Amino acid sequence: MEPLLASFLLSLLLFFDLSSAAASPSHISKIFETWCHQHGKSYSSEEEKSYKLKVFEDNYAFVTQHNAMANSSYSLALNAFADLTHHEFKASRLGLSGAAIQFRRPNLREPRLVRDIPASLDWREKGAVTQVKDQGSCGACWSFSATGAIEGVNKIVTGSLISLSEQELVDCDKTYNTGCEGGLMDYAFQFVINNHGIDTEEDYPYQGREHTCNKEKLKRHVVTIDDYTDVPMNNEKKLLQAVATQPVSVGICGSERAFQLYSKGIFTGPCSTSLDHAVLIVGYGSENGVDYWIVKNSWGTRWGMNGYIHMIRNSGKSEGICGINMLASYPIKTSPNPPPSPPPGPTKCDFFTYCSAGETCCCTHHIFGICFSWKCCGLDSAVCCKDNRHCCPHNYPICDTKNNQCLKRVGNATIMESSDTILAFRKISSW
Repeated sequence: MEPLLASFLLSLLLFFDLSSAAASPSHISKIFETWCHQHGKSYSSEEEKSYKLKVFEDNYAFVTQHNAMANSSYSLALNAFADLTHHEFKASRLGLSGAAIQFRRPNLREPRLVRDIPASLDWREKGAVTQVKDQGSCGACWSFSATGAIEGVNKIVTGSLISLSEQELVDCDKTYNTGCEGGLMDYAFQFVINNHGIDTEEDYPYQGREHTCNKEKLKRHVVTIDDYTDVPMNNEKKLLQAVATQPVSVGICGSERAFQLYSKGIFTGPCSTSLDHAVLIVGYGSENGVDYWIVKNSWGTRWGMNGYIHMIRNSGKSEGICGINMLASYPIKTSPNPPPSPPPGPTKCDFFTYCSAGETCCCTHHIFGICFSWKCCGLDSAVCCKDNRHCCPHNYPICDTKNNQCLKRVGNATIMESSDTILAFRKISSW
């Protein structure tokens, strides 16, 4: 079944079920099977699948109950997170570090004043926003928010939209940020300043988990920033002025169940102001007299409106909806980017062994942590499988050597669907 057809059938099943008070177990089971196919979900055992069906059924009831309310400004859906309990979702999809906030520096710059603020603005239309990305089950939302803000200001200043490396921040920014365990955008900005730039996503791609910092790629300074500034806390007028200038990083409470299953419309809560997630404001507008922020998330395109959410603006609360006015900041860029780096040389395995540029060194024989034999994987930033014979792409990092597959994650796994499936599971060649 084609994904678009599966999506249509799922929507059709939900539409007809909204008119009934309750759905039968067999009906929900059919919806679940369609949903699994649509989202490429599979489970390691019948017991796990049965458990996930119960979770799905509970989320189904929550979605249909909310969508039946006549006065709600937004709707929910059985999106890619519909097989996660609220607790499982909160444990895997957030990552703003509350503990790190205490180390924020005093604000050294006043936000720039914009006199003529347009009634609406969308930085996507101005080409200053990269595609929606997916942090996976790594709590690295802070890195995506930070790179998004840097990508935006770089486009505005230089005219070039360059997708930047979240993995560099996850692996290398360790002063206050803690990789997949959480972080803060201000510290990411300061890291990029101290490092004299940041590498591209293409060269240092995201892997959804922490690795040792790649010191060679750390030296590749493609985009630079000169400073950053914080928007005054709980000042929505200043935040609006900042967004009128460039995309802005913000912290929010993103752990509410309605946020997990959000589909479309203007989100009005309920939500607390306990900040636990980082996102990027890329514009603002109004609909039927209701003002909203345009917010880019890092949960992939199968959440919300192709990865975006509209959150109410001018809510009457100083801290804003879900605390969106409480922790806003953005980078400042005044200097040009450095000239392009020379082409990368061979990949160094050890003092005596090299692989070609763009290949990954894989150890095939080691004793007490010391490698005595290397082979080369023909994929850049690849994952070396434990059988010492195969490797997988960085974005499908789980080696299933038994079935010759590369998976995105264990158990609830997404297998490579493209024609490159066989090619992706590669034998490691010698030099």
